[in-house]
Amino acid sequence: MLLKKFKMGFFLALSITLSPPILANENAEVNTLEVLAQQLADKKGNVIYVDFWASWCIPCRKSFPWMNNLKSKHQAQGLSIISINLDHDRELADLFLQDNPANFPVIYDPKGLIARKYKLKGMPSSFIVNRQGKIVSGHVGFNEEKKLAYEKEITALLNKSE
Repeated sequence: MLLKKFKMGFFLALSITLSPPILANENAEVNTLEVLAQQLADKKGNVIYVDFWASWCIPCRKSFPWMNNLKSKHQAQGLSIISINLDHDRELADLFLQDNPANFPVIYDPKGLIARKYKLKGMPSSFIVNRQGKIVSGHVGFNEEKKLAYEKEITALLNKSE
């Protein structure tokens, strides 16, 4: 039993070390709204896919490989992805990321400040931001049909010359 706990702790620590940075943490001093605003400002000029997820969200498990693939396919054209985790327990988010790695920044927002600002209607939710920094669409859910629609929308924005 002790060996099993040690192995689990070791792999959890290893996965956290190898995961992309979590930009916000459980520190009460961190304002997750400011963290997101800074990320959006830093990426202005890119098309940005903002994804809200939680460890209990079944469709989120399918969206992560898609987002990783989307990023590798379109990053050179100016696509950025930012994800926001809404789990109250950081350990649940870390375990999810262990099984579903993210090759993009993750903001940990346990108090749901960002979710309230964006008035989420379900999980997962996403927003697409154009190169000028304006939200051009919002989506709820993730499945094969929606995945194709989201990618078509993102590709159109990436190919748009403005």
